[in-house]
Amino acid sequence: MNRQRDYKFIEATVSICPSCLKRVDAKIIQIGEKIFLLKNCPEHGEQKELLEEDAEYFLKRNDYTKPGTISKIQTSSKKGCPFDCGLCEKHDQHTCIGLIEVTHKCDLCCPICYANSGKGNHLDLKIIEKMMDFYQDSEFNEAEILQISGGEPTTHPQILKIIEMAKEKKFKYVMLNTNGLRISQDEEFVKKLGEFRGGFEIYLQFDGFKEETYKHLRGRDLREIKKRAIANLEKYSIPITLVSTIEEGINDDEIGKIIEFGLNSETIRGINFQPLCFSGRVKGVKRDKRITLTGVLKRIEEQTKGIILKKDFIPLPCDVDRIAVNYMYRDNGEFTSLARHMDIKKHLLFIDNTFNFDADSIIKKFKENMFCCGCSCLNFLKDLKKIIPKEFVSKSKEEKMQYINENTFRISISSFLDPYNFDVKSSQKECVHIITPDLRKIPFSAYSMLHRK
Repeated sequence: MNRQRDYKFIEATVSICPSCLKRVDAKIIQIGEKIFLLKNCPEHGEQKELLEEDAEYFLKRNDYTKPGTISKIQTSSKKGCPFDCGLCEKHDQHTCIGLIEVTHKCDLCCPICYANSGKGNHLDLKIIEKMMDFYQDSEFNEAEILQISGGEPTTHPQILKIIEMAKEKKFKYVMLNTNGLRISQDEEFVKKLGEFRGGFEIYLQFDGFKEETYKHLRGRDLREIKKRAIANLEKYSIPITLVSTIEEGINDDEIGKIIEFGLNSETIRGINFQPLCFSGRVKGVKRDKRITLTGVLKRIEEQTKGIILKKDFIPLPCDVDRIAVNYMYRDNGEFTSLARHMDIKKHLLFIDNTFNFDADSIIKKFKENMFCCGCSCLNFLKDLKKIIPKEFVSKSKEEKMQYINENTFRISISSFLDPYNFDVKSSQKECVHIITPDLRKIPFSAYSMLHRK
């Protein structure tokens, strides 16, 4: 009689049942080379959900964990995560990216929209300003990235004023999250966007190159629209990050081609891959077809034929469970991974809990710690010179931003939580937050699952 379980127990956690949305105890387990979430709802029974396709990466992710960065809390913990969002005192991480949804209207009706956008109202400018001020205050006036989102934010009649206001509020970086429809059609609008250059970029929905990809994910063929949008943005030298939703069997075979396209563009400075999240308007969930963060990494290595490797990516220190990133720098005209030439794990002291590559902040932290870290500092300085030239410190703010835009490239994977793969630890570390009109900060995943009206 074999009395051995068919899995290896990794750690205990709390999840939620996707049927009743109640908190349930759960285990994170390993079966073969994969990681699963095993939970048991008293009402709906045992459930097993795929967490990661690569157990080795998952088990090593905590090597990159850093102490969380504090931000102000807005609510107390009563019902338990994720029902007390505000943030509550249980949350362990500050806001790397704060999203303000300036409108619920949208000029598309994507079948996979997490916000179920389409009809609705534009937010009043005064409310948006209060939300921006609240975000800055919650981060002790050091808020980093503001993402202006929706709905489709370019449908807001005051979108240019909103961006101008965000720049005046001194956010370190402002992103405009858009499907690109207006940008593809209104060159005068794009020209005005070009005036915001420096700490501003377009976060452009871009899912691939096949007609069937867009019809399935977005409801219509958008290939020409994406092409014209990128051409217009390039004309006015506006930095772009492509954001690609990846679904297995739909466009997971296009990942390598998207990377090749981005690396060969003059104005695309990064790509964010997002495995399809089972929330919002998504119907007919195929849980056995879930693509994970490590599944994207596997496809990147296969489809780029080893030009970019899985080991080039590190877990983002502020959210090691759900985000992986590969920072690349230009070396003799070609982009190469920073992780191949620097042991980032040894230099976590100099890296902030943030998505944003801030060379000035890295240099500042080095100077603050250079006399207490011995050989570690000397090794870091040697590595730093490869990506940040000696004359960088004497450049103007605009020249520094231009240098970073032209000489760095970021590939990231953001794997958001849904009612199936929810894990309380991951939720409490999530650093992408929705800023709400009633002045709360809610983790993006929890907001999409439970708090969106």
